[in-house]
Amino acid sequence: MSNTSHPSKTGHPSETGHPRETGHPRESGPPPESEAPWIGWPTPRSAYIHVPFCRHRCGYCNFSVVAGRDDLIQRYLDAVDAELRPLDRPAISTLFIGGGTPTHLSHGQLDRFLKQLAARFELSAGIEWTVEANPEDITTDKLQLLVDHGVNRISLGVQSFNAKKLVTLERSHDADAVQGIVQKVAGYIANVSIDLIFAAPGETLTEWEQDLRTALSLPITHLSTYALTFEKGTSFWTRRRSGELEPATEQAEVDMYLATRTATAKVGLEQYEVSSFARAGSRCRHNLAYWRGQGWYAAGPGAASFVDGHRKMNHRSTTTYLRRMERGDDPIFESESEVLSQLEYACERMAFGLRMIDGVRVGDLSKETGIDLAAYFADELSQLTSDGLIAESADRVCLTERGILYADTVAAAFLDRMSR
Repeated sequence: MSNTSHPSKTGHPSETGHPRETGHPRESGPPPESEAPWIGWPTPRSAYIHVPFCRHRCGYCNFSVVAGRDDLIQRYLDAVDAELRPLDRPAISTLFIGGGTPTHLSHGQLDRFLKQLAARFELSAGIEWTVEANPEDITTDKLQLLVDHGVNRISLGVQSFNAKKLVTLERSHDADAVQGIVQKVAGYIANVSIDLIFAAPGETLTEWEQDLRTALSLPITHLSTYALTFEKGTSFWTRRRSGELEPATEQAEVDMYLATRTATAKVGLEQYEVSSFARAGSRCRHNLAYWRGQGWYAAGPGAASFVDGHRKMNHRSTTTYLRRMERGDDPIFESESEVLSQLEYACERMAFGLRMIDGVRVGDLSKETGIDLAAYFADELSQLTSDGLIAESADRVCLTERGILYADTVAAAFLDRMSR
């Protein structure tokens, strides 16, 4: 579904769709200034650390991952610590350890890793500290270790409770055991989020609704759902092109997505972003920092940071990242480093702010960025409203019910404005 709200997990600007041409003329020239001055770049209060190690690479995965290379873990721990050292222990209020599979590390490696992070950051009181985990890596000892270090949120890559679907997705955990694993995790760390994938090849709406019922019967506080995508460079991409895998139809994706919204609402998980649902007080603060453009530090292969208007991404290859760090070189992938202009920042804030169900307060954002966004985006706001994709109420712009299905189209309208 090329223009739906939920095709990608990462939500980077490069992965949004493209809107149809509206036919409105565009005039060149500087953006209109607002009355308030530019406030300046936000001070980052978040950090993301990427752990690339996995038992195996799933066929749909296009993240920076290595499988069967546990021999690199000790070098990786040294490299990440070296990358973080120059930051001089900044204060943060959210810390997200993703991957890959952070819990793939052995007990001793994980203990060292968590100690390193606590030493390289000043962890604020009330910090949200998330660690991603796969069900097959969960043990009592590792859970207790996470608790002892202050981890207070777990994101479990469940993806499905259906044995046939797990085989299709090349997931290795046991469908019968995973419900007990979720309950076990919740007994140690109450704030549990799970990821589910829908629209897998051959999946029916009935099967997806059963996945939802199972998930929502468990002690979770947060649910993220994503339509399966076939990313270039993955084995699923190749198998699709050869005809071995048949993607779900666009209508099937829509039906499953709408079923998700209905089921979560019934049990009190409020939708707060196009792919995210949470109980009261359990919205992912780390992801909110991304969508609000608040800035974040990052380390590890493929990790992307945003500090003082400078967006950088480390080299995706784990071995290249390690070699660069060990030589004392910059791990940044040169083509993935850019300094955003004030205008580019404002456009991204509009685009990704509208992924949130609460929408964007255009006046407030104009004051923050020093740009009169209501004037600059007058054509886009008018056309998207006419198309029934957004609605304006007082000073807030939000996606409509229809717009939620076409959130990528809405985002692209604001991102593409800069190139016209």
